[in-house]
This record gives sequence, structure tokens and C-alpha cells, in this order.
Amino acid sequence: MPNTFEHKISIAPMVDKTDKHFRFFARLLTKKTLLYTEMITAQAIINGDRKRLLDFDSIENPLALQIAASNPEELYQAVKLAEDWDYDEINLNAGCPSDRVSGNMMGACLMAYPDLIFEMLSAMKSATNKPITVKHRIGISSSKVTSPFMPYGEFKDYDQLVEFINIINKANPVRNIIHARIAILEGLSPKENREIPPLDYELVYKLKEDTPKANIEINGGIKDLDQIKEHLNHVDSVMIGREAYSNPVFMAKFDSLYDYKHPVSLTRRSIIEDFIPYIENLERSGENAHLALSHTLGLFQNMPGSSQWKRLISTPSRGSKSQLLREALSSLPQDILDKEI
Repeated sequence: MPNTFEHKISIAPMVDKTDKHFRFFARLLTKKTLLYTEMITAQAIINGDRKRLLDFDSIENPLALQIAASNPEELYQAVKLAEDWDYDEINLNAGCPSDRVSGNMMGACLMAYPDLIFEMLSAMKSATNKPITVKHRIGISSSKVTSPFMPYGEFKDYDQLVEFINIINKANPVRNIIHARIAILEGLSPKENREIPPLDYELVYKLKEDTPKANIEINGGIKDLDQIKEHLNHVDSVMIGREAYSNPVFMAKFDSLYDYKHPVSLTRRSIIEDFIPYIENLERSGENAHLALSHTLGLFQNMPGSSQWKRLISTPSRGSKSQLLREALSSLPQDILDKEI
């Protein structure tokens, strides 16, 4: 099934970051960008509190659910169960390099088994009519994982990547989201795996040229709008990760890619004012408003008032968080609050 929305840019799924609070906050800055849940395992969906894991507000759409799994059967069951929620897409995680994830035969280690990924994507498609996508890397290196496809623990060859794409794309996912680094499965933390393996954008561009029917989205180390526009000259779409979280004002630039203009000018003041009712609702329902506010720490990134804002948001207090925001509107630099972003 094709997408029902125009797609050029997305915010990557990030554990402990892209929860429902962050996604609501992100929607104050960008209306068109595709958002993602955190990675959720199929087993958690099957056996856990699905309402807590999967509930979201319709303001968050377009929204993709990312699932990590180790076999087609549990993936089929998880996708079937998620049908009760109005996600726009379902994504298979075949790129997470975490030891814990790989140790459970999920994430990037799946890249050693492209036939299995094909079966998993096929199972997802048989469970739903929603678009199915897959996120992976340009290769993997492992001292423990071997397979007929990767007999020596190394998957770094370009021709091997083309073969990998051709195998998994027999399932016709609507998009391949490719982090332009290999994943090193042992010896590096997830953070180090985002930084140490070198980026190879040109390889992803070549992959798009050589597999033109594949819908390719590029991910990894993208930090400004000019980079996004350059990538869009070579691939179909772009995924932004940590930069969108650490510098959320960056997200306010994304809708320009869709020729969409916000009906009112966006300022840091307007963002905070629009977030206050959300925080008030959390306080009334007894939810953790401090957690929701933690996603806004970068709102004044590289601007006067940044240290003051971070101190206000980070300092534990028993008082009302919504009142704290109102006080911040009076105490932060007024020219920065009112500057259009």
C-alpha cells in the first residue's frame, strides 16, 4: 500500500527520546515531518501493556511504529495487534547495533540473514495493509555472527549490499531507510556506532542509481537544511536523528521542503505557550510532566538564555511545571523569545 502523505523527511526512532511527549512537542515545530515511536519489541507488544506502549494522540500523525523482532511469526502477531492503532506506517528495525538487541537476534545482526528479513517483511505485509518499511545499515562487522550470506563475519562489500537489497526488496517494502555507516556488533556502544564507523553517503547515492526502483531514505550525521537539500538531489528522502532532538528549532525548517508555511510565525515564545496546555493536562492526570519537559532542553541551543532554560527545566521541583513555563516567559531574554525561528 502506498503512502497517503507526501514524504521527504522524518525524525529517527530514538530510545528514551521519541516518546509521545517528544512527538507532541515536535508537532509544534513541524506539521509535515514523519515521526517515529521509540523502538518497541514484538514481544513487548504481544505480552505487554499495549495501551501504554502504543497509544498516541492524532496530532502526532503522520507517525510510524518501529518494531524489533527475531522471527516472522512474532512479527506477524505484533503487527496484527497494532492494527487497532492508527499508525501511518510500520517499520522493521534491522539496523540497531546494541549488544542487547543483537544478542536477541534482532536489529543489525539480521543483516547477515537477508532471506529472513524478506520473510519478516512478507509476514508484516500479510498482517496489515499499511505501508511497510525497513531500516538498516550499509553493512555489518561481527566476530560472532556468521551466515551463508556473511560467512566470514564481514558485510562491507558494495556488491554484497546490492545483493542484500535485491533479496529483501522482493518483499516490496515502500522504503529502505539506510544509515550510511556499517554497524560494528561487538566492542562499540550504540553511541560509538553512531560516531566511529565512517559515513559513506556516496555509497548510498550509488545504491540508488544502481537500484532505481528502490525508494531510498538516507540517515546519519545530517545537521543542516543545506545537507538535507543536497541529499534530496540523490535519494528519495532524508531521516534526521540526534540533531533534531538536541536542537529542536532545526525541525521548524523542515516544512519548507513541502512548500508549507505555518499560519502564524513560530517563535520560542509561541512554542512554549502552546506546550503549556499539554503540560497542564499531564499534571491533572498525574503523569510525569518533568519527563515531558526534558525533551525541550535544546530549545535555546546556541542562543542567549540556553543555560538559564536548561537550569529551569532540569532542576527538580515540587511546584507546577506549567507555572514554571509561565515564569520562564518573563525571565528569559525577550528578544530571543520573540525572534522568528
